[in-house]
Amino acid sequence: MSTAAIEQDFSSDAYLNMDLLRLLTCGSVDDGKSTLIGRLLYDSKSIFEDQLEAAEQASLSRGDERVNLALLTDGLRAEREQGITIDVAYRYFATPKRKFIIADCPGHVQYTRNMVTGASTANLALILIDARHGVIEQTRRHSFITSLLRIPHLVVCVNKMDLVDYDEAVYDKLRADFEEFAARFEITDVSFIPMSALNGDNVVNRSEHMPWYQGSSLLNHLENVHIAGDRNLIDARFPVQWVVRPQSDEHHDFRAYGGTVASGVLSVGDEVVAQPSGLSSKIKSIHLGETELEKAHPPMSVAIQLEHDIDVSRGDMLSRPGNQPTASQDIEAMIVWMHDEPMVAGKKYTIKHTANTARAMIKDLKYRIDIESLSRVEDATQLGLNEIGRVSLRSTKPLFADPYRQCRATGSFIIIDEASNITVGAGLILDGR
Repeated sequence: MSTAAIEQDFSSDAYLNMDLLRLLTCGSVDDGKSTLIGRLLYDSKSIFEDQLEAAEQASLSRGDERVNLALLTDGLRAEREQGITIDVAYRYFATPKRKFIIADCPGHVQYTRNMVTGASTANLALILIDARHGVIEQTRRHSFITSLLRIPHLVVCVNKMDLVDYDEAVYDKLRADFEEFAARFEITDVSFIPMSALNGDNVVNRSEHMPWYQGSSLLNHLENVHIAGDRNLIDARFPVQWVVRPQSDEHHDFRAYGGTVASGVLSVGDEVVAQPSGLSSKIKSIHLGETELEKAHPPMSVAIQLEHDIDVSRGDMLSRPGNQPTASQDIEAMIVWMHDEPMVAGKKYTIKHTANTARAMIKDLKYRIDIESLSRVEDATQLGLNEIGRVSLRSTKPLFADPYRQCRATGSFIIIDEASNITVGAGLILDGR
């Protein structure tokens, strides 16, 4: 593509209207996640010269024989010194076809909670497998979490094929092993790509070393994977985050409700119901900054003005009369525990669900998941750091929620320790509350 064509594709209007794909990398330590992202950015010419120069200098000071592309994402000093990823590193780039936000997640077991954070908004997950080591425990753990968080698309990157002489038999065996394991839980769209992130094989360009592989390169797959159908455009949900009341003479009678559309499509003229009051009205106008819109859809952040001045405040939910979320104080959920102090039944916490905050008590731990075998540990009494289990909890006031499989935004919540104000867990609401 010519430079002029690329510049035209990246004009401001075209850029704003491009699809955005959120993806994360996960897998075990030293599977090459950071190197893969560095290679993706480098070969797609999506890094600045000063970033490349900094990586070159850091590589030289470490004694590396070539530019260590992992340094383009491992930004913390401790990460560079240890050669590992500790925190979630976000990188942004675009091609003429699509915009991307990459979450480079840590591979160590003790940083699984960071991986959950990066996965919470992802459309697609890249699971890296070292071709020499195959499917190991951390691979299984991250794959299970991507399934639990219902990430719609999964790409299994069989990396370091150069270290096994680009052997097709090695790739075929690893693919069969992963498919056998993944059959135990829900994955709707999974693809497999053999590659060498270090050398660039099948990352941006097709590899000449693996003529037996007839699929696309990773970048080509990312540019063309269909994500339009991932959004729930049926169940209209609008959690109110803020009451907009401009204090000016020009807008003295203006009252609107700001927030992010969680799911569904809201249009001017639609009848909506506000929970918990149960009062109804019609949408008078929808505002995106200074622009008035006829409709809004996820993940747009807008201000909605109603025809009637009904009681609506932060934490309330706007939905359609015939399709409302369930209001309940009793919740069944899967919990990912994210703190050193274990979760115990009977303790009181604060939970934050959309823009709503309530106190809650974990009534019962039904079971803990053994990540290695994916079996249930029925006699578990607590959840430790990075462990996953099913709980029942009761809140002090109703939450307006949907099952997580129906709407990720209204089906998830975080758990906060009341004493320290630290986020200690993340919850996914199950069917049949």
